[in-house]
Amino acid sequence: MPSVRLHRTIGVKVGDVQVGGGAPVVVQSMTSTETADIDATTEQCLALAEAGSELVRVTVNHPEAARAVPEITRRLRDAGCRAPLIGDFHFNGHLLLSRYPDCARSLDKYRINPGNVGTGERRDDNFATICKVARDNGKAVRIGVNGGSLNPELVVQRMQENSDRGLGRSSDDIINECMIESALRSTKLAIDAGLRDDQIIISCKVSRPVHLIEVYRRLARATTQPLHLGLTEAGMGIKGLVWSASAIGVLLNEGIGDTIRVSLTPRPGGDRRDEVYAACELLQALGLRAFAPSVTACPGCGRTTSSTFQELAERIQGYVREQLPMWKRELEGVENLTLAVMGCVVNGPGESKAANIGISLPGTGEAPQCPVYIDGQHVMTLRGSYEELSTAFRRVIDDYVASKYPRRAEVLLH
Repeated sequence: MPSVRLHRTIGVKVGDVQVGGGAPVVVQSMTSTETADIDATTEQCLALAEAGSELVRVTVNHPEAARAVPEITRRLRDAGCRAPLIGDFHFNGHLLLSRYPDCARSLDKYRINPGNVGTGERRDDNFATICKVARDNGKAVRIGVNGGSLNPELVVQRMQENSDRGLGRSSDDIINECMIESALRSTKLAIDAGLRDDQIIISCKVSRPVHLIEVYRRLARATTQPLHLGLTEAGMGIKGLVWSASAIGVLLNEGIGDTIRVSLTPRPGGDRRDEVYAACELLQALGLRAFAPSVTACPGCGRTTSSTFQELAERIQGYVREQLPMWKRELEGVENLTLAVMGCVVNGPGESKAANIGISLPGTGEAPQCPVYIDGQHVMTLRGSYEELSTAFRRVIDDYVASKYPRRAEVLLH
């Protein structure tokens, strides 16, 4: 798998984070709170950043939201969160950024959808206004074209040309071409308004993986601006995960893409951090980044009629996520830790030996004992109830982490 980006792009600074220019692919997420609710939005921004999001985006859709942004930014920085804050603007971004200069200064990047900034001549004027605010404040901009909110005048024009000239092109192909045309045209307008190449990121997002792949392959040939990847709406649960991975994974493996977001629809009351965990896992699966210890677990079969290995794997996964923020603050390299929780003798010992720490639970009819392996060596055998196994195995993990990974220099200084 590629460890560097094969599609070379310009580097853009977003706060303290570099996007493109050979930098590692960056994980982005977006809050689901009402931005005017400062407490809730700050809390969710902190949670997303702690989960691994390196860029956090908030909706800025009305004056109350714009007025809240400076205080949200202040609270994030006071809490030690350095993740850049991005403002998502549609329809009235030119007004909000002009009328609320503190909001414009507090954000690290503005996201503009060129299909939603007005109609006719006003579209270009409004778009230019946002770009000039970004220029004056030294901010980055993402030109975010969406298939569902594309400039209707451009689409009608291209559809009419297709009909008049008998080109026989499909509507999907025309829409995809219009998205790329809109992105490139908007990039030129942004530069004409005073932005530099190294202040502009582009995205062209659709909802179907095959179209996303085609659009970005063509876009990557047409520009050297950094590219943000993601489906516009991935969907819920397994569908959202599979569709996102099938599209983003293909493009990343071809070296295309500099930031990603997995736009999952959460269950009612669900955890917004799931989209961050998914993005981090995707990058880790491709060997592009390491964010967190990986937990390997077998899928189960007729040899594993007990649910103990499933329960233990789930608990260990949760335990690692709980401990990870503290581990990463204090220890070097802990994100490379590998764990295995296996359910029977077929692959259990082998997979356990391949991990830094592995446990092989007994399958149906096997002796009630659980060999534990550390860096390939059998070091102990655990027995007992599920609770006893869980407690003992977590203790093994804690001891290994404490002894294996050096403390960060800044922690030692304190």
